[in-house]
Amino acid sequence: MIRALYTAATGLEAQQLNIDVIANNLANVSTSGFKKSRADFQDLLYQTSREPGGPATSTTQSSTGIQVGLGVRPAAVQRINAQGDFNQTTNPLDVAIGGDGYFQVTLPDGSTAFTRAGAFKLDSTGSVVTSGGDPLSPQINIPTAAESIAVGDDGTVSVTLAGQSAPSQVGQIQTARFANPSGLRAEGSNLFKETDSSGSPQQGTPGQDGLGKLTQGFLEGSNVSVVEELVAMISGQRAYEINSRAISAADEMLRTAASIGR
Repeated sequence: MIRALYTAATGLEAQQLNIDVIANNLANVSTSGFKKSRADFQDLLYQTSREPGGPATSTTQSSTGIQVGLGVRPAAVQRINAQGDFNQTTNPLDVAIGGDGYFQVTLPDGSTAFTRAGAFKLDSTGSVVTSGGDPLSPQINIPTAAESIAVGDDGTVSVTLAGQSAPSQVGQIQTARFANPSGLRAEGSNLFKETDSSGSPQQGTPGQDGLGKLTQGFLEGSNVSVVEELVAMISGQRAYEINSRAISAADEMLRTAASIGR
């Protein structure tokens, strides 16, 4: 009975984490380029009273044995990198990646981060930057005399200057892909950094070598499905309640056992 208390407690902790992950998914349902996460769990150790295949009697073997589990623990919180829907904005600096790949940005400390959020802007010097002010890598500058900006599906950035009819190329957006994008470390602000688990970035031109093409005037929306998350939340809430009832039941059984013989 005491074992049941601790086992059910691990279930409560697991479902709390599950609800935390679901709540974060729902909170970011409108975040551009956001990828939903899923909590994965695994069972804990088992107490074995009789080994499967061990002797049940002097002449028979146990077909299944007696093993009682000791609960559950979190195994991972995995990011699901499915494509989000495209939302048209008509903003020339909004760019979406259709397929694999990440935009590369340079952080203030000189390191490189990666993002799927293509809501770019211009800073005071004309550099293309993220909403947080981090410049694209390689850096792209838009002349102040530019009347229009065009981004090709291969990342070519061209502008039409005042008094000119032909566009001039001013830069090239390079994207990067990873062998295991779920292994990237989330830094917040829609940014990720590489880890040993993600592998090194494989940089290239959009539309080539497995990298997705770019679409100007669109933003990739979150891949969170509100309906699916609400169903998962209800399921997690019910699982939490059931584990709570298991603790109450074990406590009542202990109280009954303690009262015997008084």
